[in-house]
Amino acid sequence: MFDYEKLIAYQKAKIVNRKIQIFVSHNKINSILRDQLYRASTSILLNIAEGTGKLTKQDRKNFYVIARGSVFECASILELLNDEDIISAQNLKSTKLELEEVSRLLSGLIKNQTNNRII
Repeated sequence: MFDYEKLIAYQKAKIVNRKIQIFVSHNKINSILRDQLYRASTSILLNIAEGTGKLTKQDRKNFYVIARGSVFECASILELLNDEDIISAQNLKSTKLELEEVSRLLSGLIKNQTNNRII
């Protein structure tokens, strides 16, 4: 087992990623937003994994920060899709709650890499 697989942030992000992948594949979405949402949700996982493999705290932190940015990107795209009536308000709310949890977990990882300074 790789170290990143042990992280709760990765495990939760993987669940959200799967939910987003299913949503993207089963709904008619503008190709630009579909591709961007697909890439952003995948980016969360890939950056957590890559960051965990880095040897310095600063390098790990940078990848966790990028992963957290991708969380925000996913939330924003989902809001746009809600505005276009492609995702229901209830699905938007539940998915954003899951993304918020991933964001909090990533914030904890970032804080851990910055010698406990608050970001």
